[in-house]
Amino acid sequence: MTGALMTALIVGLHAGLALYPPRPRHSMPFNLQFAFGWWINEYPVLGLYWLLSGTTAVLQLRTDLPVWWVAMVIILLDLAVLARLGLRMRPARDVLSAALVEAFGSTAVPSYTRPVWWRILLVPFVSWRPDVRRIANRHYGPGRGRRIDLYVARSTVRPQPGQSGSGGTGAPVLLYLHSGGFRIGSKALGAHPLLYRLAAQGWVVASANYRLGRDYSEQLADTRAALAWLRARAADHGGNPGTVFLAGGSAGAHLAATAALTGSDVAGVIGLYGYYGGVGAGPGPRSPLECLTPDAPPFLIVHGSVDTLVLHEDVSAFVEKLRAVSRSPVACALLPGTHHNFDFFHSPRFSAVMDAVERFAELTRPAESSSAD
Repeated sequence: MTGALMTALIVGLHAGLALYPPRPRHSMPFNLQFAFGWWINEYPVLGLYWLLSGTTAVLQLRTDLPVWWVAMVIILLDLAVLARLGLRMRPARDVLSAALVEAFGSTAVPSYTRPVWWRILLVPFVSWRPDVRRIANRHYGPGRGRRIDLYVARSTVRPQPGQSGSGGTGAPVLLYLHSGGFRIGSKALGAHPLLYRLAAQGWVVASANYRLGRDYSEQLADTRAALAWLRARAADHGGNPGTVFLAGGSAGAHLAATAALTGSDVAGVIGLYGYYGGVGAGPGPRSPLECLTPDAPPFLIVHGSVDTLVLHEDVSAFVEKLRAVSRSPVACALLPGTHHNFDFFHSPRFSAVMDAVERFAELTRPAESSSAD
């Protein structure tokens, strides 16, 4: 009985901190409310499984002991909070659609893709697909930190010499950069549902490591090197080196934005729960805010309203400054009830985000590339 009560209390603590997380005064790399709440917020089904596994046997006892009734009340409250966490994913699709319409016009509404419920309910951490080939741990530069994974459709027919290249033919290309506050993280984490989904549709997709705990200028150099490596090899897998998108989560979004704003020729930037403020001190750009330009590529920025690591007010301020300077569209979706790292799992929310990413790519790709697919 005591074990069931403790399980209910612990699940309730995590769920409560996810539903109403205490907001810090400023953005930061880590805090306890993030550690307790982000995972159950983005995947409340896991909290449900935890709760049921620890309490089902005791609930079946149906005794008149006061502790049993206390446990029953707490369990019912837990279930109500978990249901609320799940239901507040529903507005995400409408918010994403509105952001794209605001930036691109009334025809920019994404197509609806039905979430893959068996993955969401049973294997939310698994993104592997039999129709996608992963080419792992290729070196894009010297040292252990500079490695990249490539994802391509198994059905892709490699072009003959001279058939593909920078001339505007071939599938779009995407490079994703992981989160981790510039000090931790790996290409093995983040956005894998998106990477596999795009690869299955013929995209040439990659996820890159960059050297951790190094000066920001070195990490930015790694980003550019990974981008150059991918661009040089995209045509070998049916991709178009002239239609490359940069994407990233948190610190990765920071690197993607800065690289795109400082001369890396990309078709668009996709920033997920990104941090866009300053990083330390030293030469060169330390933030996307330092290199805003009218020639900026189109941006799609998606952020959560309850993110306790990067406050949405800071992201909104970056968006306003970018819109004031850039001649390209800037779409920004602030998703209600969404935390950091929302691309780690298969979920209805991230399914809507993936639909928006695909529509953003359709709207921003060069016309000759779009018609070639």
